[in-house]
Amino acid sequence: MDMAKVSAKGWVVIPRRLRERYGIEPGSLVRFVDYAGTLVIVPQRQDAVEAAYGALRRPGEQLSWTKAYLEDKRQERDREERGLEQDLCP
Repeated sequence: MDMAKVSAKGWVVIPRRLRERYGIEPGSLVRFVDYAGTLVIVPQRQDAVEAAYGALRRPGEQLSWTKAYLEDKRQERDREERGLEQDLCP
């Protein structure tokens, strides 16, 4: 059975064997759950949507669906106007 001593600041070191077994890495989130007097540490899995956020973004590029949508509509309007001008010109 693994044991750890609580520091003066309330810190507890999770033994390496358990960190590796449960995939707990620096920056990982854990939840503390009180089950009728028993304290349980539960590793929190990263949300798949949150993990994928920004994966398709180019470095330095701002992700703005609104800007992309408005640009697409502007281009569509320009194409339509060019088509109308071609039909009106003899």
